[in-house]
Amino acid sequence: MENLIPISLLIGDRTYRIRVQQSEEESIRKMAKKLNDQIAGFKNQYGGKDMQDYLAMVLLSIVTEKEDREIHAELPDIIPSLEKLEGMLDKALEEQDR
Repeated sequence: MENLIPISLLIGDRTYRIRVQQSEEESIRKMAKKLNDQIAGFKNQYGGKDMQDYLAMVLLSIVTEKEDREIHAELPDIIPSLEKLEGMLDKALEEQDR
């Protein structure tokens, strides 16, 4: 990997020194800010926890959001199959009523 630049990120109460592509620096800093904002939100909502608890809550939140997006992304693929199945059920019910 070439063109890596060193940056320092503060996440929670720790500083992490990492090397990233210069083109990715801005998005990585935005992600770190989002993480810190979520940590702050959980701190306000659930006082008295330690940083590991807040990080776990943020991680769970991120994974849940990702799972929700994946499920919603699959829905358009499922809809035609469900419509076909519904049509088959309607036809079977109509034949049964005769």
